[in-house]
Amino acid sequence: MGEIEWAMWANEQALAAGLSECRENGGQRGPGGAAGPGRAGGGDPGTAESVLVCLLEYPRSKRKKGSTMERCGQRYMTAVVKLFGPLTRNYYIRAVLHAALAVPAGFLLSTILGTVCLGIASGIYLLAAVRGEEWRPIEQKPRERPQVGGTIKQPPSNPPPRPPPDARKKQPEVGG
Repeated sequence: MGEIEWAMWANEQALAAGLSECRENGGQRGPGGAAGPGRAGGGDPGTAESVLVCLLEYPRSKRKKGSTMERCGQRYMTAVVKLFGPLTRNYYIRAVLHAALAVPAGFLLSTILGTVCLGIASGIYLLAAVRGEEWRPIEQKPRERPQVGGTIKQPPSNPPPRPPPDARKKQPEVGG
């Protein structure tokens, strides 16, 4: 059996936490879309944090061995995550970031599911960092042009084999 890549588990957990937080924070408005008590009609800071987590976690990391299935549209977010370099590549930083984002959300009962998921993701990222893993982008390999001599085969020089002359004769049909 191969070695477990913990960062893959942490990535899925953190993305689920971010999506859960988006849904929970977005659903805290009162009837008719009015803001609840103590809220202005604008965006919720918790929603901004959860969107940040989703944007950071959407691009998957490349696996050490084997193939990695890229998420739909991941290459666009990969460029953004690559832009920030070591801040987004290092799993120690991600573990601390997720732990810090989980603390304020823990005080609201409605966001407890996303908070727990984010805390678990933070712990798994810490484990991945201790084991030496780091985020690597999935690079698209350039397509190689086929070699003319290597892929195109020569036509056959002999005709295909034929059955013996006896078998080639038409069999008499039975019936009318």
